[in-house]
Formats: sequence, structure tokens, C-alpha cells
Amino acid sequence: MNRKFIVSCALIGAMTLAACASMSDTDRRVTTGAAIGGAAAGVISGEWGWAAAGAAAGAASGYLYDQSKKNEQKAYEQGVKDGQKK
Repeated sequence: MNRKFIVSCALIGAMTLAACASMSDTDRRVTTGAAIGGAAAGVISGEWGWAAAGAAAGAASGYLYDQSKKNEQKAYEQGVKDGQKK
């Protein structure tokens, strides 16, 4: 492969990861879901319309996953509080 292409991909990947460092958990999960959904639908169908639909579905899935994890954390914290009362 072309060396410039590999270096460019590595640089873009590093910049993307650095940009995600300041995101909240919700933002990160929604963005990841949208990226995976869009990429998967785009690769499978080869059409932009399906890629956009996949990105929307992925973003919604990422949001639902985030809400599930937040509820799980709240339940854990409540269990810890209840355990400390005894």
C-alpha cells in the first residue's frame, strides 16, 4: 500500500480518538452507533440512502444502549446505598 495513505489513515484515526475524549458517554455511544450503522448499511447495500437509514438506526440503538447502562448504574448505586444502611 501507499505509505502516505497508511500514515494519513493513522493520523485521522488518532485525531478522531482525541476528539472523542471530551465527549460524554451518551454522545460517544450515539456517535459510535451511528458510525457502525451507517458503515454497515453502506457496505451491505452500496447506496447512500440505506447508509443514512443505517446511521439513524445506529444512533437510536446507541441512545437506547446508553439509557440501559444509566439505569443499570442507578440500580447498582441504589443497591450499594441499601447495603450500607444495614
